[in-house]
Amino acid sequence: MKANVFGKTIFAAAALALAAGSVQAQEVVRLGNLKFAHYGAVSYIKEIAPKCGIRVEERVFAKGLDVMQAIIAGELDVGTTASEAAISGRAGGAPIYVVAGFAKGGARLVAGQGTNIKSVRDLKGKKVGVTRGGIQEVLLMAELLKAGLSAAPGPGKDVQLVFLAYADLNQALLGKNIDAMMQSEPQSSQAINKGFGVEVIKPYDTPIGEPVRTMVMTEKFYTTHRPVAEKFMRCFVQATSIFLRDPALAEKYVRETVFKGQITQDDYQDAIGNSMFTYDITPQHIQVTTDIMAATGVGRMASPPQAKEWVKTDLLDAAKKSLNVK
Repeated sequence: MKANVFGKTIFAAAALALAAGSVQAQEVVRLGNLKFAHYGAVSYIKEIAPKCGIRVEERVFAKGLDVMQAIIAGELDVGTTASEAAISGRAGGAPIYVVAGFAKGGARLVAGQGTNIKSVRDLKGKKVGVTRGGIQEVLLMAELLKAGLSAAPGPGKDVQLVFLAYADLNQALLGKNIDAMMQSEPQSSQAINKGFGVEVIKPYDTPIGEPVRTMVMTEKFYTTHRPVAEKFMRCFVQATSIFLRDPALAEKYVRETVFKGQITQDDYQDAIGNSMFTYDITPQHIQVTTDIMAATGVGRMASPPQAKEWVKTDLLDAAKKSLNVK
């Protein structure tokens, strides 16, 4: 009799442990992120996640399109990227919703020292480096379109495009293999501070304005894991609020934890001065960006998505309201 009771007790304890483990597994959020200064507040979510009642497993990718591929493969619940990767991903069938913005700006047209490039029109006849498929390519094409200049990877157009990874653009400008680059932060600030680059413009004078980096969530996570999605969004708002209220902490975290001391204080300050942390995004901004991508051929979308169908900020709005954040 005692053995039977003892056995039942063990079985009950095991069942409870299994149930607790299942709950704990559901509380894990798989986050895909990029290594840029203005992505720092998103990275900080994992530091405060336990206080939010969740655990965040962050994976860092080289570019936004890689985040989209991981989402399509079912490896992530939430991803951060520039808007163009989210738009291209949605056009290609990625089951995602845009649920927030997390930074704005973050790009700069930088010319090489001695090139005498002082405006977008001066790019005629020059080689311009940019990362293929990035928001920088969208901004570059929008600026060239505004200036009446044509562009292509090969010769024969007004501007010759040279597609390189973010990490290789600065070296190409330093080595004079390109005349200018449309680069992200903090790399563009580093080029200027090290003396081999000169700012031409911050490319925010087209209909896109300042590009807003997007936080996307899988449709499945948004729909079927709603309580956890709500916790994650509140944690995102808290992390961003902390960085906005305490710039010194934000700098320390990004420079020491994200970049392991690889960027200077000047690099960070210049980068964040051109890529402020934020929460918000609008369907209108995503639609304008989509329209310019379609007009310039960036992303080669057969059927551009309509922003009103997949930009959903209800989780963000609820999180901000619950935390009394404007």
